[in-house]
Amino acid sequence: MNQTRVMEFILLGFGNLHSFSIVFFILFLIIFLSTVLGNLLIILLVSTNVQLQSPMYYFLCHLSFCDLVISTNIVPNLLGTILSRGKKITFIDCITQLYFYSGAIVTECFLLSVMSYDRYLAICNPLRYSSIMDFKHQVFLSLWPWLLGSTLNLSGVLPISNFNFCHDNIIDHFYCDLLPLQQLSCSDTSAVEMQILLYSLPLFIFPCGFIIGSYVYIFLTILKIPSTTGKQKTFSTCSSHLIVVGTFYGTLITKYMIPSKVHSLLTNKIVSLLHTLLTPLFNPIIYSLRNEDIKATLKIGFWLIMKTFN
Repeated sequence: MNQTRVMEFILLGFGNLHSFSIVFFILFLIIFLSTVLGNLLIILLVSTNVQLQSPMYYFLCHLSFCDLVISTNIVPNLLGTILSRGKKITFIDCITQLYFYSGAIVTECFLLSVMSYDRYLAICNPLRYSSIMDFKHQVFLSLWPWLLGSTLNLSGVLPISNFNFCHDNIIDHFYCDLLPLQQLSCSDTSAVEMQILLYSLPLFIFPCGFIIGSYVYIFLTILKIPSTTGKQKTFSTCSSHLIVVGTFYGTLITKYMIPSKVHSLLTNKIVSLLHTLLTPLFNPIIYSLRNEDIKATLKIGFWLIMKTFN
């Protein structure tokens, strides 16, 4: 049969907001701007402050940049769908958005495992920490997550780009996600679904398993510290990372590991909203509120700004 290839999609977003659309637009815009400013502030502080020139903050800069990629790639489309109750996106832009989103997710998975390895060395092997985690090693550990994120996700994005979309072009979501595109395609997606599953499971399980294994050793080391103050101080250095890991993997597992039949489309949208809008905002807030060095640097910065204006 003759088939007309779909060249653009319509993202519905949250089309049932009705009279509350302006309220949600302003709320999401404030969250988006706070996310961008918060992550840029962390990158600026770490890049310019000598006290923050350590491996932990170096990797935190990469995590903030990764969150910026996720947020700026997804949220502008979300805001567009709220204002116009739907937004057109070309086929090429849709695939590009999927590539950068999935690449950033893979990158963040491995970045979080690198950060757990850094905490493992600092707590479990402190005498050799400085010699092992030199600048060359930091650069290597920060580059390979980006390399894996930009290449491994091609195994899922390239097959999807070759799908035929010849029926409906309406995506009931606020961005081009994997499952809606598969459901919308009129091609046979079974082989691609199996291929993506075989590739994605190791990408999620291995970093998560590595993080769990690292923190098992970290907790065993903390338990051997004789003083309660020492235990609390040591644990506080990695508690922020644990919270970030929990929020990131919690939303990711709920979204992709639980079968789509278990939760409704609205639930999938809400989980996606938490994952793409709120999680990138949580990271700078958590690290700022729970990290004494960053709080001290912020206080000095605000004091200098106030002194300049006065």
